[in-house]
Amino acid sequence: MQKKLFAALSVMFASLAFCQMENDSVTLDFARKELEAGRVMLVDVREPQEHATGVANGAQLLPMRQLDSRMGEIPDDPKRPVLLICNTQNRSSATLKILRDKGYKNLRYVLGGMSEWNKRGWPVVQP
Repeated sequence: MQKKLFAALSVMFASLAFCQMENDSVTLDFARKELEAGRVMLVDVREPQEHATGVANGAQLLPMRQLDSRMGEIPDDPKRPVLLICNTQNRSSATLKILRDKGYKNLRYVLGGMSEWNKRGWPVVQP
């Protein structure tokens, strides 16, 4: 009985961890659709030299290293979802963790990042 309970709890916790990981990210297709529809704020956490190569139209530019001094620019309103994007998703997922630790709940990071955006040939604008 105890082994079955332990096994059931293990499966439950693994499922919860998987759901949490899924809830932390969105696909690139979803991010583009929601940005173009004006339903989300896209925050590009890449560095200025990376922004110079082109950004998604409508993205707010906020380099990760400036996060502490510019945190007030990120809304913490469940009605205003925020998507974080970087080049590959490493910095955006790290930024998500930092902001979640500070109480933000309306955030997700974009899988694939701007490198995948560019590979798909999607439009970018100069900042």
